Amino acid sequence: MAGPEQQNKHSHNLNKKKVLVVDDHPIVREGLADLINKEKDMVVCGWAADVPQTLKAIKDLVPDVVTVDISLEDASGLELIKDIKAKFPSLPVLALSMHQESLYAERALRSGAKGYVTKHEATKEVILAIRKVLDGQLYLSESMKEKLLYHFVGDTAPDDASSPIHRLTDRELEVFSLLGQGKGTRQIAEHLCLSVKTVETYRSRIKEKLNLHSGPELLRSAFQWSSGRHQTDPL
Repeated sequence: MAGPEQQNKHSHNLNKKKVLVVDDHPIVREGLADLINKEKDMVVCGWAADVPQTLKAIKDLVPDVVTVDISLEDASGLELIKDIKAKFPSLPVLALSMHQESLYAERALRSGAKGYVTKHEATKEVILAIRKVLDGQLYLSESMKEKLLYHFVGDTAPDDASSPIHRLTDRELEVFSLLGQGKGTRQIAEHLCLSVKTVETYRSRIKEKLNLHSGPELLRSAFQWSSGRHQTDPL
């Protein structure tokens, strides 16, 4: 939930833009907070690690922008972004993640984010992304902008990978990711608040879209993809 020590420490910074950091890794949160708090015009007003904490922190702290990790331990960052946009439509959200930009950036924008930046980007790029989103602009890397422009005109970017994993819906991709983390069908059903039958249907769709022919093949592919931390597509 929102860190009270951070709130008290920065309560006097009334002229600074308030940033709420949503990430379930303490070290990442602290690193991002240190980075943001060095700026003269913005300050981290608090943090959150899951959906309930995030929604409560937004109400309590009234941030000017929220950074959301795409992959939270107990929830999908994409679903959280959708919740934020539904409940706080004027609040800008920046997706900040370690995951592959070509796979997640467009999904984040469709969910309601105003930008997407990977955690391995230089610190100046992260700050630039936050500033752009605060100013009402969209932020994407130059290569991602080019890909989206190609897609917009119905063409394919020269270096655009044709991996079948791009055909998965957001929910199918979430199920695939959870399979790669070693979760079984019943665990996934409980995690996503779905029926076991619904998860089994998603598994079948994923196998069909990825041209996989068995359950073990699906699990092996999901594990390989997940263990690669989504930086490359093994399919």
